[in-house]
Amino acid sequence: MSSNQLSQNVALPKDLMEVQLGQVDLLVAMYSSDEAISLDSTSSQLVETLRTWCEGDEETPPKIAEPGISALLNLEVPQQDGSITSENILQLEVLFPLEDAEGALTDPPPPKVRVRQPAWMSKADAARLTSDIPKEDIFTIIEAVKDLAAEYLASRKASALANAKKNIDEAIVRVWFYFPSISTRSKRDDLINHAPGYGLTGFLLAGKPGVLCVEGGSQAIDDYMKFIKTESWGDIPSGHKKVSERYRESGPDIKRAFQDMQEITDDLGERRGERANRNDMKALEAWLNEKGVGEAFSKVLI
Repeated sequence: MSSNQLSQNVALPKDLMEVQLGQVDLLVAMYSSDEAISLDSTSSQLVETLRTWCEGDEETPPKIAEPGISALLNLEVPQQDGSITSENILQLEVLFPLEDAEGALTDPPPPKVRVRQPAWMSKADAARLTSDIPKEDIFTIIEAVKDLAAEYLASRKASALANAKKNIDEAIVRVWFYFPSISTRSKRDDLINHAPGYGLTGFLLAGKPGVLCVEGGSQAIDDYMKFIKTESWGDIPSGHKKVSERYRESGPDIKRAFQDMQEITDDLGERRGERANRNDMKALEAWLNEKGVGEAFSKVLI
């Protein structure tokens, strides 16, 4: 739809439009120094068109095709100790409405805000956080989102510690999963980022083929894979969720071979294939031998 087409609703009157533009300007001023906010070209042009109208003598508003001014805000969510890491960035899609459907508003309509699902939050929790956002001015919303997300991080950390503590006393098993292919970055990140919450260690090798090894409590591993398949992979058709458990090591002699959960895709041998996505199996076998788990190679990949 072009900006010359007439909107079905009534544009905000000039005094309310000035207030709405003021909120946009203040938000950009607060977050532009570290490039935490961005407006697409359509919204940037719309801001200038409306600013010109507000500063002029013309009373009839310009024709507006867009429902509002859109911005993408990268919000830092502090942990309990006040620290910030790259994993604690929350992206907010913000829309400042520019129309009054009833033509009877006395204040600008509140912004509409949606949380983009980050790698460290499930889709359901992102939707729940969005539904809990108050219908207030943008700065009240930002503080509310920070508080809600910080509570989520604290709860997630407490749950991870509880799971890790529970798994200390639980017999350790090592489970090997095989993927014909795994490449999607967000899916790979989820496999790594959610493992500590279940007290799991191990590694992921993405590409063709892909290998996932996880160590921890047997039930914790099953719960982790159930979460991955229902939450992280919830948007993938069931026929495309091609992963199979190939080998499960258990018994009193099984000890953790890995200190944490990591992806080794870019650190292992020479990648081949048209898209450089075929893994070097000899390099993997040698690496597994170094870790003391080389006997699993033939059981998983041959």
